[in-house]
Amino acid sequence: MTEASSLTGRLLVATPALTDPNFDRAVVLLLDHDEDGTLGVVLNRPTQVEVSAVLEPWAELAGSPAVVFQGGPVSLDSALALAVLPGEPAGGAGPEGVLGWRRVHGAIGLVDLEAPPELLAAELGSLRVFAGYAGWTSGQLEDELVDGAWYVVDSEAGDVSSPDPERLWRAVLRRQRSELAMVATYPDDPSMN
Repeated sequence: MTEASSLTGRLLVATPALTDPNFDRAVVLLLDHDEDGTLGVVLNRPTQVEVSAVLEPWAELAGSPAVVFQGGPVSLDSALALAVLPGEPAGGAGPEGVLGWRRVHGAIGLVDLEAPPELLAAELGSLRVFAGYAGWTSGQLEDELVDGAWYVVDSEAGDVSSPDPERLWRAVLRRQRSELAMVATYPDDPSMN
C-alpha cells in the first residue's frame, strides 16, 4: 500500500446499513492503515469508568468527559491514549520532539502512558483514554468499504476530544460538503419514521 492510499488519520463513519452492534453509529479514527491491516479507536463510546479510577496520574490531563472510552472490541484490557498538541498546524509540519507523544496525523498523536504525565502536561491538549481498539486484518477493511459499511472522511483535531461524543456521528456527517450531510438526519430507528 502506498503512502497516498493509506487511510491513517482519516475517520470511518458507520453507515446506517452497518449492523454490527460494536460499530452502530461509530466514528473510528484510523491510527494505522497499511498492507498488514488497520488499527483505530472508536471516538464516540464513553464508558462510566472515570480516568481517575484506572489511570489516576493522567486524570488531570483528561478532557471532558473525563472517562475511559471503549476504543473497540479488541483487547479491552489494554489502554491507549490520544491527545492533540495545541497550536500544531493541521498539516503537522511542527516539531516531532515531544517526548512521550507520537504523531498519528496532523496535530493528533498517541501518548505513551508509561511516560510521566508531568513530562507532557505543558505540551498536550486534553487527553482521551481508550480501553481496547478496533482492528482489521489485511484487506478486511477494504472489503467492508466495498460493501458500503463505512464512509471515509477527513478527521479534525477536535474530533478526538469532542465534549459531546454521543453526538459525534451526526456532527461529523453534518459538516461534510456532500450528500453525506443528509445522512446526519437518518433516524435512530427507521421503523418509527
